[in-house]
Amino acid sequence: MSAAPPLDPGTHEPPDYLQAQSSAEFGELRRAHRSFAFPLTVAFILWYLVYVLLSSYAGGFMAIKVIGHLNVAFVLGIAQFVTTFLIAWWYSRHAAAKLDPKAEAIKSRLEGDA
Repeated sequence: MSAAPPLDPGTHEPPDYLQAQSSAEFGELRRAHRSFAFPLTVAFILWYLVYVLLSSYAGGFMAIKVIGHLNVAFVLGIAQFVTTFLIAWWYSRHAAAKLDPKAEAIKSRLEGDA
């Protein structure tokens, strides 16, 4: 097993993370994330709670046959999985288009200053 190469601390200063965090650029990144993630999270939790409440208190409605032996409960249960994957896909597209470029710019600036 070989030893790790020695680290050359050099003469540079470490990045100023507090300054980066208080920058307008970082604020934009944080807003872009929150404006997408928080509403979607609230919407999905409400959707899940509706499903749970319907399952608990609307048994007759949930037992309605939709197609053959498939009832409303099964269809809504499958829809829970589908929406989970759709939200993950949508978030990955949002992150790639809006968040990653901003984060990369901040990272490059910090590493360039280092």
